[in-house]
Amino acid sequence: MNRIILSFVFLFALESATLAQTNYSYEQKGEFGFSIGAAHYFGDLNTRTGLSKPKPSFGLFFRKQFGDYVGLRVAGRYAQVGYSDEYNKTNDYQRARNLSFNSNIFEFAVQGDFNFYKFIPTDLNYGFTPYVTLGVGFFSFDPYTFLDGTKHYLQPIGTEGQQSGYMGRTPYSLMSVCVPFGVGVKYSLNPKVNISFEITQRFTTTDYLDDVSTTYATNYLTTIPNDPERPDCFPTDQAYTPGAPYVPSVAYLLQDRSYETLPGNQLSNVEGRQRGWSKQKDQYVIAEIGISFNIGSYRCPTSN
Repeated sequence: MNRIILSFVFLFALESATLAQTNYSYEQKGEFGFSIGAAHYFGDLNTRTGLSKPKPSFGLFFRKQFGDYVGLRVAGRYAQVGYSDEYNKTNDYQRARNLSFNSNIFEFAVQGDFNFYKFIPTDLNYGFTPYVTLGVGFFSFDPYTFLDGTKHYLQPIGTEGQQSGYMGRTPYSLMSVCVPFGVGVKYSLNPKVNISFEITQRFTTTDYLDDVSTTYATNYLTTIPNDPERPDCFPTDQAYTPGAPYVPSVAYLLQDRSYETLPGNQLSNVEGRQRGWSKQKDQYVIAEIGISFNIGSYRCPTSN
């Protein structure tokens, strides 16, 4: 008899706990997580917004939730970007120009996320939503390329005459502001874990993500004494006669690589010829999958 009574007491307590649980509502405080995806660049080497050889991207983020629809996200990301004129199959001028670059990007951004639907991870009816995101951030970059197998960072070289003060030009900053704007979808795998997919375009305030912006500065970069001790002396059989008293500088060899595609007829032979288009800033886009972990609590519902 005692066992039967204890069984009824246990079942009653279990039912009471279940009812008590249903009398509380879940309040999502926020999320923290990570993302992995691919990054791509658009600018003076990729004027037709082609997609070729995207590069990896990784991120960490924390999202503070303000209700079921609005969140504020703080995120840090690492991404690689790069492009080459040889990928362009329709523009003969760009293929002849023959420029290329790669860069590592370190980004920090604050973004507002706006859900289209109510999102409650513990409720199957509200476990999915599309969203839009808009924010502001800053990032660092440092474009580089390779010449005869040697890696050269482009900003210190001044491929458009920045180091020599050509037409008042000065070295550009390796920090820039970005404005992320994108769309995504988010799905609750269970009350604790969410998965998301997002594509976000970064509009930037720099035109030198690819080290290309204005015009050639040929006369200021052409030759230097043929001295192996000089750091800017980089002899190559494609651009000078061995044993000559003067050789092209590294800046000259990297500001116009058409000597590799148009021997003896380089594009920069006309000083001031357009090298890039400074009126349009460079951009990059990141497509990523995110995994996040919910931070929340239960609270008593307000009385109607």
